[in-house]
This record gives sequence, structure tokens and C-alpha cells, in this order.
Amino acid sequence: MELPELLFRQQALRRGHSDEEIRRMYTRCGWQRLGHGAYVDAVTFAELEAAARHRLRIEATLPAMATEAILSHESAAVMYKLPLWRVPLDRIQITRDRRNGGRIKDDLTVHCGPVVGVVEIDGFLVTTPARMVVDLGRTLPFEQAVVTGDAAVRTFGVTAEDLAVELEFAKYRRGAAAARRVVSFLDGRSESVGESRSRVMLRRCGIDGLLSQGIVFDAGGVARGRVDFYDEELGVLGEFDGRVKYGRLLRPGQDPGDAVFEEKLREDRLREPGFQVVRWIWDELESDSTGVRIAQSLERGRKSPAPDGRIERAPLPKPCELVIRSL
Repeated sequence: MELPELLFRQQALRRGHSDEEIRRMYTRCGWQRLGHGAYVDAVTFAELEAAARHRLRIEATLPAMATEAILSHESAAVMYKLPLWRVPLDRIQITRDRRNGGRIKDDLTVHCGPVVGVVEIDGFLVTTPARMVVDLGRTLPFEQAVVTGDAAVRTFGVTAEDLAVELEFAKYRRGAAAARRVVSFLDGRSESVGESRSRVMLRRCGIDGLLSQGIVFDAGGVARGRVDFYDEELGVLGEFDGRVKYGRLLRPGQDPGDAVFEEKLREDRLREPGFQVVRWIWDELESDSTGVRIAQSLERGRKSPAPDGRIERAPLPKPCELVIRSL
């Protein structure tokens, strides 16, 4: 994300502004104060997405804090550029490597607890992705924690062993049981917020047989396409299609009707070997009606001949490498 430039008080003074002029700038002339002695153009700041505003607040606030402040929880997710769905970002979250001294202020939450390793990003110390996943699992609702956790596993190759270590450190902390439930559910093959939410929807509806990300082949070994969810034995394919039906297929300048036609051809290719295709969009994730449709397809699959094809699970992408160091 490209952030606007911050102006710090000392910079303004060096440029010849007085303290009185600085006060006038942020009270009358469109500057917004983000932290002690840090300012930004108010209009530009208001136009930023929530994660970018949070990152800018970090840039404004952390330099004035003690060096042992470690960005954690939601703030760590922002630093790692991971998705956060329906998560308030009004407070910067930091953790200090000590037993007590935690507090909550209007714009800052200070957590305390042992920290084994950190990552340095743009000069700031950040908890490791595994620690961040467990912290969010303890403190966020299940669905929100899964969205960010899936992305962390996929992006950084967080392993079950990494998460087990952090769960052990957190076992006596509030929310540890919730974190274990989140960790046991994570799947790095989820490629978007919508796919992670789809998995939660399937769980809510009692459907646990669908795997994520498969490549469909016909009997001759020809790849027919890649799908978001599948049950190979019962021949059911599931496709999540974002906020607008077929919207993800729309190329720059492409007519929506052409995208619909292309997707129809793709779906026909998937159906030809005998697979069923169930499709849903963003607005249907809140309802259990999609789960009902999938359950009906699975039931039909139990009563139908097996498809004349196979499905291979798609490989995970190569993870981004991080340098983790001890405190």
C-alpha cells in the first residue's frame, strides 16, 4: 500500500514553522493529527482504506514508544499485508515481553506476555505469523480469525509445528481454547476471504467432506479446470464467485456478458465427465441456503454413478520467506 507522507513536528520546525503555525494547520487548514507530533493531510487520510490508515497510525505512533514495543494481533496482520474481515482497526496493538503492565487506551492496546521470536518490517518489530495467528484466534471471533489465519498459512508457510509451539505458550491465557479451534481448522489452500468464509459456512451447515482447490481431469487425463472446493468420491464441485456473479472472470475492458459466456463454457467442461457444479456468491455466505444446495448435491452424488474423471489437489504456492530472530 502506498502511504501519504507524514509530517512530524521536528520536521516542520526545521522548515521554519512555529508551534503556533503547526497548531493552526491541524485545527484550521486540513491537517490531521495522528500521534504526538505527527500530522497528515486530512482529506488524503480519509480516502485511505482502513488497513492503510492503521499502518499510517503505526508510522506516526511507534517511533515515540519504547523500543521493546512489538506490533501484534491486528497490527501484525496489517504489517504482513494480510486480509482482515470485519475487524475494527481503531487501536494499535502491541505486545511487551513481560508479565504485566497491559492497558487499553483510546488508540492503543498493550498486551503483555512472553515473546520468543520477532520479524523486523520497515524498522518495526512484529510478532511472527504463527504468534499472530494464535493471538487473533484468542481474541477475534472464529470466522474473522480463520480469514486471517488461512492467509498467513498460505502466504508464509506457517506449519502445524509452528502453531503448536505458540499454542503451548498460550495454553494458560484467555482464549486459548478458541485459538486451538481456529488452528485446527486452518487451510492454506484458501485463496481469498470469500473462500475462507465459505469453509466456515460449510462447517456451520455440517458439511465437512469438501476439500479446497482441486484440478479436475477427465478420463483421458485432460485437465478440465481448477475448482475451489470438491468431493471427488461423490463428484461434487463447489465454486465461490466473489461479490458479483462471474465478476472474478472479468478482464479489464471485458463485457460482463462475455465473462458469463466463458464461465458457462468452463462449467460445461467440468460437467461433461459427470461432475455436479454448485456455485455461490458473496451475499449467500450469510445464509445456510447454499449449504442446503450443496448437501442436496452430495446426496445426489451418493445415488449416482461415479464421474468419469478424477481430481488432484492443487499444490500450495511457494511461501514468502521471513527472517525470524530471537529477542
